Amino acid sequence: MTALDWFKSSYSSNEGPDCVEVAIAIPAATIHVRDSKDKQRSQLTFTGAAWSDFVGHARHSA
Repeated sequence: MTALDWFKSSYSSNEGPDCVEVAIAIPAATIHVRDSKDKQRSQLTFTGAAWSDFVGHARHSA
């Protein structure tokens, strides 16, 4: 696996305790999520469809 290009949510700040980073692996189309404050811990990996479902749910429940 090649290195992932991680980015933080636009809702995250450097001052807050809760930050996540996301990376998209292409061509596998998997989405990886990790804790930006503890990058050595395990990551979550989602299929594109599962990530889309999650984001849609989160958007409508906020």
